[in-house]
Amino acid sequence: MGFFKKIFSSEKKETLDKGLEKSKTSFFNKLSKAVAGKSKVDDDVLDNLEEILVTSDVGVNTTLKIIERIEARVSKDKYLGTSELNDILREEIAGLLSETNVGEATEFSIPTAKKPHVIMVVGVNGVGKTTTIGKMAYQFKKKGLNVVLGAADTFRAAAIDQLQVWADRVEVPIVKQAMGSDPASVAFDTLQSAVNQNADVVIIDTAGRLHNKVNLMNELTKVKRVMQKVVDDAPHDVLLVLDGSTGQNAFEQAKQFTAATEVSSLAVTKLDGTAKGGVVIGISDQFQIPVKYIGVGEGIEDLQVFNKFEFVDSFFK
Repeated sequence: MGFFKKIFSSEKKETLDKGLEKSKTSFFNKLSKAVAGKSKVDDDVLDNLEEILVTSDVGVNTTLKIIERIEARVSKDKYLGTSELNDILREEIAGLLSETNVGEATEFSIPTAKKPHVIMVVGVNGVGKTTTIGKMAYQFKKKGLNVVLGAADTFRAAAIDQLQVWADRVEVPIVKQAMGSDPASVAFDTLQSAVNQNADVVIIDTAGRLHNKVNLMNELTKVKRVMQKVVDDAPHDVLLVLDGSTGQNAFEQAKQFTAATEVSSLAVTKLDGTAKGGVVIGISDQFQIPVKYIGVGEGIEDLQVFNKFEFVDSFFK
């Protein structure tokens, strides 16, 4: 399978390899124990592999698909040695993911047909939402694009202050109001300001509450409706940020948010500090929503555009 052509620069690939080190080490420690003393991929090895994938936060449904694909390889090739298992996993997981979100980018880019391109960012508090917005703004600005930030998470003063810090750091304009202001009003002002400045990209932060799905749905719907008074088809992207270090909890958040609003892309953060990197494989497969960005470090450059083949290559390297 010719999936694994070089796409990323060596520096970017090195960052990805390093960011997935804990996940990879944990996975291969379990795998080496599972195949110890075995030369052939048999039912015992497959049972153990199934357990390893589930405990690596790949998720039950995606794990079963992977096991089915490997069983098909075993029955076709008759004899598969455990020494080949790593390459087979790499190929079959890449093959599985290539059946989902196709046509992904390798660099930070936006459609150029119409501007401003409006991204509304959602996610619960603490997942790295504001940091992700700051790093996105940095990457877009680096591309020569004019970026405007909107602080529509008016529920917490800290959220507004944190976004201001990122706006100052990246040197992009921010539109904000006092804590407790109407989030839709902030979004409206942000888009008006962006249109007046002929901005290329607008990134709107929103409140990270999930205790009441109906309220969340109503609020996000209102924000969208008000934005459309300024830019008729806004938002062009609803990006859900998930904390990869929470493993299965990230799946649950994805379920809740996709039920509450139309999520069009995902960002999975904090993968460098966890052994739960397998969650990206499961989320990418299960939700049929493209994983657009992954966070693999704390540095401003460490938010990467997700490429499934580079990710799987690093994970099983």
